[in-house]
Amino acid sequence: MSTTRRRRRWLPLILFVAFVVVPLVEIYVVIQVGQAIGAWWTIGLLVLDSMIGAWLVKREGRRAWQALRAALDSYRPPAKELADGALILIGGTLLLTPGFATDVVGFLLVLPFTRPLFRRALSVYVGSRLTTVAVGRAGRAPGPTAGDTVVRGEVVED
Repeated sequence: MSTTRRRRRWLPLILFVAFVVVPLVEIYVVIQVGQAIGAWWTIGLLVLDSMIGAWLVKREGRRAWQALRAALDSYRPPAKELADGALILIGGTLLLTPGFATDVVGFLLVLPFTRPLFRRALSVYVGSRLTTVAVGRAGRAPGPTAGDTVVRGEVVED
């Protein structure tokens, strides 16, 4: 089965979780918190949570950008920096959605002391995807194949 078909098989489940399960969990958690501390305190807590999240995403995003620039300036592969940027972007998106459950996951992705755990998981996932693509293309011989136009030439250095 091709990877495209496999990916499409999971798409309905992912969409169901994102658009049905997550909002229901968020509503349930907000109602429970509201019953425990009151409606106004819950709203205040959600606003405070959003403000802290926005500040944290801005700070960590700036740090990730500076680290990426430093890696590129020193001509080293910016794998860690790109992973951090992706995790901060995902975490920031989760922090923008109203609710406590997504905020917890968002904070875990953005905080500098919990992000390395998710970075390792992301590296394993991306590494497995790259291995799958490489193995899928391994049957092809390197270089030109039948039907390719090959132009013979010589490299001249100035």
